[in-house]
Amino acid sequence: MDSSVYVFVEDLRGEGVERVLDRIGGYGVTGVTVGAVHHACRDVTPHGLSRLTVRHDAAHFTPPPELFAGLRLKPPTGHAGALDGLAEACARRGLKLHGWTVFLRNATLGVRHPDVTVRDCFGDRGSPTDLCPAHPDVRDYAVALARSVARLGVDSVVAEALHFNPQQAERSFVPLGPMDTYLFGLCFCDYCMRRATDLGVNAEAAREECAGIVGRVLDGEPPAQGEVTRAALTAYAGPEVVAYARARSETVTTLVSEVASAVAAEGARLVFVDSTGAVKGYTDGLPTPGLAAHDAWQLGVDLVALGDLVPAFGVLAYARDAARVADDVGAYLRSVGKDREVRAVLRPGHPDSDSADRLVAKARGAKAAGAAAVDFYAYGLAPHPVLDRIPAALAEAQ
Repeated sequence: MDSSVYVFVEDLRGEGVERVLDRIGGYGVTGVTVGAVHHACRDVTPHGLSRLTVRHDAAHFTPPPELFAGLRLKPPTGHAGALDGLAEACARRGLKLHGWTVFLRNATLGVRHPDVTVRDCFGDRGSPTDLCPAHPDVRDYAVALARSVARLGVDSVVAEALHFNPQQAERSFVPLGPMDTYLFGLCFCDYCMRRATDLGVNAEAAREECAGIVGRVLDGEPPAQGEVTRAALTAYAGPEVVAYARARSETVTTLVSEVASAVAAEGARLVFVDSTGAVKGYTDGLPTPGLAAHDAWQLGVDLVALGDLVPAFGVLAYARDAARVADDVGAYLRSVGKDREVRAVLRPGHPDSDSADRLVAKARGAKAAGAAAVDFYAYGLAPHPVLDRIPAALAEAQ
């Protein structure tokens, strides 16, 4: 079975490329998925140079200037030489190299160019982190960035955040329910409104309805409870809002199509990873009931449409329960098509896997459900004894 371990450039710089690849190769995986473009965050790194690593919004290579000539958005660069020689070092060990790329989550660009970020139903641009996939400059940036990573000599470009992101406030003392949070997170920028209007949606009516509902909750009315489904949303917010939400899928589908074509033109392939599995289970490994494939529409992701355009998909199977992992993988395959490659991304330790046996059971479940590959996230975030669980999990998945 195909497999890889996710690696950050800080791991390579801190421990050395040769040492990291030798250790990863010893796990029996067939590849390495390196964070070529990542977002800002602070991570506990148990065996890093620092036990707390601060990451920045950055591309960790020098982007080809001709790809970004005339574009307004250019990726900020970080450790520009961190990936030098990595493809050759992987090839010497018979390891595939995959380029993990975070596309539309970049606060540095959002602060520099606030007009390219999402705008909520009140007209506020509350999240400099989230670039809007409907904005033409963002779309041009995404295509150029994909080409840049593909030219690093990778087998695939692993696309994260190539879609709308959920609303995420750092603090909220208002008990917003799931549906209110969803409505608050819809983008009503000029480009999103125009695209929806072109598809026959009354975009202004949808915006006013969202502002009215969320505004009343912010004013003290009790929030709606329950999972976000299209049926519940129709009853709560009305058909125009649901139609507006559906229109977002056209925005994402066409963008992913452009990116996939650009990657293929550079001799690589696209692995599309939507964040739904992480939204559901990232914190505790106890995802909310709806399967990720069934709820991906909330981020503008139409898996059925993308199944005709993208060769491979990554499922963030962030769950403690092996049966849930199998269910998520199976649902993805039914959505994208049995002929598409689905890769299950597992966390070998906390909070999903409290033992080697649990990780083995999840790898077995993923394979039984039809996963063509199992990837492990992530080298720098897990203690070495936890990473040592990977060989047993792979042996079970073969």
